[in-house]
Amino acid sequence: MDDPDLPPEKLEFALRSIRTLNRYLGGTSALLRHLEAWSRRWPRAGEASPISVLDVGTGSADIPLAVAAWADRVGVDVRVTAIDINERVLEVARRQIAAAGREDRISLRRVDAYRLMDHYEPGSFDYVHAGLMLHHFQHLEVLTLLRIMDRLASRGMVWNDLVRSPLNLAVARVLVAGRDELIRHDAIASVRAGFVRSEVLDFARRLDLTYCRYRSCFAGRFTLAGEKPSARPAGTI
Repeated sequence: MDDPDLPPEKLEFALRSIRTLNRYLGGTSALLRHLEAWSRRWPRAGEASPISVLDVGTGSADIPLAVAAWADRVGVDVRVTAIDINERVLEVARRQIAAAGREDRISLRRVDAYRLMDHYEPGSFDYVHAGLMLHHFQHLEVLTLLRIMDRLASRGMVWNDLVRSPLNLAVARVLVAGRDELIRHDAIASVRAGFVRSEVLDFARRLDLTYCRYRSCFAGRFTLAGEKPSARPAGTI
């Protein structure tokens, strides 16, 4: 999708496929499950400042849109800042957000994830999320991006990505059989670039992310997520 020569219809199709996978194979619920648990300690809408969420590598903003819809259902005020480096992808995201009438809840910015600290102060957001993004990077780069996420989050973070395993690779091959060549290539390459549990836990150890926990999810995904101790009311676990 980062190929500047990729035809618009191919890009739209690829992003639509990612939205479908996030919706039905756990990408969206991986974040919402954590927000649902943490929101029990949040003020209701109108009682305090909005809860701020940063979505890193947002794609066509399907997860921010799901967060906005969920916030309306449960009665909390959440504002999402969604960033991506690819302007063509952001154009698709703008159309999706406008069609849903969510410009008041979601703001888009073209920002390189590596340069986030040039744009935002530490603790600028309550929560920071990255979904299906970090597997595109080498391990040292993953450490850098996780450190940035941790620094920007005042309350907590969620990293949602793919588990690398022979079983998940076989499942991916079945799911994309007969699909467009771009989708087949990206799906298989993404699973191959995923992470095993020991790698994720090593990242957390090296960065001292003691507040984060690893959790296996549906459809070959995992989360490394948690709230910082300072975000919890006194006396809670």
